[in-house]
Amino acid sequence: MSSIDDLLANAERYAETFDKGDAQAPPARKVVVLACMDARLQLSELLGLELGDAHMLRNGGGVVTEDVLRSIGISQRRLATEEVMIVQHTSCGLIGLDEAALEAEIGQRPAEGFGGFDDLEASVRYGVRRIRESDYLVRTDKVRGFIYDVKTGRLREVT
Repeated sequence: MSSIDDLLANAERYAETFDKGDAQAPPARKVVVLACMDARLQLSELLGLELGDAHMLRNGGGVVTEDVLRSIGISQRRLATEEVMIVQHTSCGLIGLDEAALEAEIGQRPAEGFGGFDDLEASVRYGVRRIRESDYLVRTDKVRGFIYDVKTGRLREVT
C-alpha cells in the first residue's frame, strides 16, 4: 500500500464523521497565512486554527511570489480577508540554496527563480515589504512576519 493509499483511507474515515459542511468560504478570522511547505510546520496546531478560520498558502520557503500575491488578492477581494501572516522557519532547505546548481540539475529555471535566500530574517522582511508595496492588494497595512523554530516549536515576530 502506498502513502497516497494510506491518505485516501484517512480521508474516508474523516468523511464518515464530517460535520462541517455548512462552513462558509470567507475565513472566520479574516486572515491569510503564508508558510513554507515543510512538513515540520503543523500550522493549524501551532496557531490554534479550526476548519474555516484562515486561508492557508504554502510553498517552498514561504516566499512571496506572484502566485502568492494573486491568491492574497483573490482572498481579500472576494473573501474579505484583512490580515496576512508570513511564517518562515529555521533549518529551511532554501537557506543557502545554490540556485545555479539546482537549475543545472533540472535543466530550467522558474520565472521567479527557486526562492533561495541566505538571511532568514531578511527573507521574512522582504516578503512583508513585497505584500505591503503591492499595488493590487486591498489591505496592505496588516502584514506581519514570523520565524518558527523547528527545534523549540516557538514562533517569534520579525520586526
